[in-house]
Amino acid sequence: MATLRTKKYPCSTCDAEQLHRQLTRAEQEQLKERLGRTGVSEFWICENVLDPATGRQCRNLRTGWVMKPFPKPIRLPAPE
Repeated sequence: MATLRTKKYPCSTCDAEQLHRQLTRAEQEQLKERLGRTGVSEFWICENVLDPATGRQCRNLRTGWVMKPFPKPIRLPAPE
């Protein structure tokens, strides 16, 4: 698998600039189903670690241009 691109973007839920990455194929498929869209390549996911003990991440979604693309934040669940 190719290395995913990462960038620093402001995160609306972390309230700071955090590292975001592009979605994996599995995450894209999950988001397509959830939103009922055919394309979701513009979304980035926040990788900020909220709990160092468990490694739980923020996983809030944004686009490259819009920090809050949804009325309420949408987070993808952690991979199993």
